[in-house]
Amino acid sequence: MSNNKLKTASVLAFERKLDISDALLFSGNWEARENHSEWQPIAVREKSVRGTISNRLKAKDQDPTKIDAAIENPNLQTVDIATLDNEHDTLQMKYTLRIVPGAGVPSACNNAAYRERLGDIVTNYSQTHEFKELGRRYAHNLANGRFLWRNRIGTEAVDVHVNRLVEGELQEHYQFDGHDFSLRNFDHDTAELNELAHLIARGLKGDEHVLLEVVAFSRLGAGQEVFPSQELILERSAGTKSRTLYSVGGVAALHSQKVGNAIRTIDTWYPVETDTPAVGPIAVEPYGSVTTQGRAYRQPRQKFDFYNLLDDWMLKDKVPAIEQQHYIMAVLIRGGVFGD
Repeated sequence: MSNNKLKTASVLAFERKLDISDALLFSGNWEARENHSEWQPIAVREKSVRGTISNRLKAKDQDPTKIDAAIENPNLQTVDIATLDNEHDTLQMKYTLRIVPGAGVPSACNNAAYRERLGDIVTNYSQTHEFKELGRRYAHNLANGRFLWRNRIGTEAVDVHVNRLVEGELQEHYQFDGHDFSLRNFDHDTAELNELAHLIARGLKGDEHVLLEVVAFSRLGAGQEVFPSQELILERSAGTKSRTLYSVGGVAALHSQKVGNAIRTIDTWYPVETDTPAVGPIAVEPYGSVTTQGRAYRQPRQKFDFYNLLDDWMLKDKVPAIEQQHYIMAVLIRGGVFGD
């Protein structure tokens, strides 16, 4: 039976519940993973290079001699770069993750009836599923080191340490071999992973205060290049750097948003067309957007986007499949402004 009188709130906002710091990058040796004093901050530095013209040129209606002259000129550019020290073979990435309680509870909602209905749905989900599946998938993405992004590709070894801090002191420690855990599925199962997943789920329910320190080690090779976040410069003037890397206090770093995107890459519940192979997990987004592919895997015409699923659940009493319930709650944990 539908809630004909219930309307979507015009003001509806949710704060993110996975609160992540920027991830700082350090240089050291694989054998010194337990010796924190031996790790040195990685600095971003400039490098000027004399390259070649390699981009596709518009040859239509162009003078061939001008095209020849253009591609014969060198491509001079200044870029930012970050590397391990020549005597170091391992990258250390460090950040903190705070689990904020109140998953599914709006920070702003100007419709009391809608807020009450949403509260009933969230409470029922919490009591039925206890955030176990979401906690397991978030924990999996910590264990596999997905947040290392390009710094994980082709590495000899990946070692991930997750420390639970209470009043600034280490209370629990979890350690994972990142290569044991797939980036394509969430099938791997260990006792230590289950403990971390249970802790994250309890944090989302609000049963415990959960603050995690994540320290990952990626063995790349001595002096190898590392890959912090690249800054988006919307307007570049002539003579400016063609690549600008992110740093915090002089230390190369990844944006908290980029780390968060990796941790919430848990959506395997999106519809897959028969002629399109599945791409594995994608980041939880209202429309399933993957900007690097120029695709949205949850388009409104399919009725599997966040807004259609939420409206069916909230306004029409059409209870989504369990997988889509997990997806809806994951979007609410992601946070955002979803008003009418």
